[in-house]
Amino acid sequence: MKNKLLVAIGMIGMAMACNSSQKTASIADQDSQAEESSVTYSKTITEAELKEHLYIYASDEYVGRETGKPGQKKAVAYIKKEYEKLGVAAAKSNGDYIQNVPLEISELPSGTINLNSNEFLIGGHVLALSEIQGSFDNIVYVGFGIEDDGYSDYKGLDIKGKIVLIRAGEPTNIDGTYLFSGSDKKSVWSNMSESLGKRMELAKDKGAKVMLYYDPTNFSRFKNQFKQMKNNANGNMSIKTNDTAKFASVFIDGDFATAILPKIETDQVPKTLSSKIQFNVVSNSEEVDSENVVAFIKGSEKPDEYVIISSHLDHIGINSNGDINNGADDDGSGTVAMLEIAEAFKQAADAGKGPKRSVVFLHVTGEEKGLLGSQYYTDVAPIFPLENTIANLNIDMIGRIDPEREGDRNYIYLIGSDKLSTDLHELSEEVNKRFMNIELDYTFNDENDPNRFYYRSDHYNFAKNNIPIIFYFNGTHADYHKPGDTPDKINYDLLQNRSRLVFHTAWELANRDQRVIADKVSK
Repeated sequence: MKNKLLVAIGMIGMAMACNSSQKTASIADQDSQAEESSVTYSKTITEAELKEHLYIYASDEYVGRETGKPGQKKAVAYIKKEYEKLGVAAAKSNGDYIQNVPLEISELPSGTINLNSNEFLIGGHVLALSEIQGSFDNIVYVGFGIEDDGYSDYKGLDIKGKIVLIRAGEPTNIDGTYLFSGSDKKSVWSNMSESLGKRMELAKDKGAKVMLYYDPTNFSRFKNQFKQMKNNANGNMSIKTNDTAKFASVFIDGDFATAILPKIETDQVPKTLSSKIQFNVVSNSEEVDSENVVAFIKGSEKPDEYVIISSHLDHIGINSNGDINNGADDDGSGTVAMLEIAEAFKQAADAGKGPKRSVVFLHVTGEEKGLLGSQYYTDVAPIFPLENTIANLNIDMIGRIDPEREGDRNYIYLIGSDKLSTDLHELSEEVNKRFMNIELDYTFNDENDPNRFYYRSDHYNFAKNNIPIIFYFNGTHADYHKPGDTPDKINYDLLQNRSRLVFHTAWELANRDQRVIADKVSK
């Protein structure tokens, strides 16, 4: 009986080993097939087709594709037509590729702000970008205007319908170290590019009517931008809202700030201040109709998880001399890359090898006016739930070579891949080594990059919602935002290689078993 038991155990062990071996082989076969498919369908992305698209899309016929203008409408129609030809479905359930993005452009305001009987002209000690009217008897000083990790400058304060005064920076301890880090290291709240928007949203969400923002380091920068807009007669474009109690921001200098709170440089204690303030700031506005174009390929196994590939469809139109800014690189290159990537995914799907997760192709408007189309998608009307959006791959300028860069011409700048997800960064590196061997340059990924590119393209609206992103970028050049950005100057071999890299990365994201983990989410 003992011998029979040993034989039985041996037979079971052999069967289990055999089954395990078969399962391992099966997984290996699946991985091999997936890799082979990725290579096969990436080859449908070709220089010739990219060039054919771009010579149309960045032609004079499209008049620079300025947001809301006829050229941008032609761009929308072209993109929609191409998806229809490919048989790639519209993202909206009603079969419409178009997501209307209601915008408005406001003239830079003029007028005054009276503080305790002292009059300040807009454009001098105070800067405003929108109309503000009304009188108030007090101002609520909320210190740094921060809520983070159990800390709140708003604790015990009611700011609904009131004016708040906020200073730049972050709280410190008695010994001069920073409260959040407990050391000499600053947090995100000392990063103007990222923290200003967070402060605005926080004050707005708590019901404030106007935010007075004091940032002595950057006020001169804000003022120069204001003057430039005024001289060029450029208004401020924004997403149109039906909210009659609009939130407004006013940037103030030291003279105005200390007129409210003399010791604002050292005072970190929130409080209500008795100050009479009257706003007489007027502006005219005009509605602008614009559109995103959104297509998608439904996932075969996890259709309710989404990989979003994005680029902006707009450019800057015609300059003051009447010259057309064709925007072949910015961002015609990203637009045509997406069309080719979509074609590759569609051919795979038609062959029964479609992505496990859904892949969304999001062409956004208004990037050149302040990332407005992507902001509308993420903050106002996401077509697919953000919590089920696993990553955003954003393509903005991938057809040229940065003249300041040294080294191999077959490169791409990668920005943001490691900001929110170690997993995504490692996946990106591995995919590139396996398929493309493009030099991945992280120069502009540096937190101290003075260009602040991480905050300047559409991926940022996903990143601020804690969705892992990668921004693909070739850098600027002499033709950036100039009439010389034309299709004949594009390096189509590089555009092909970079487009294929994005496809391989999206393929891996869409087909891997587990979604990438966001292990570095911002608060």
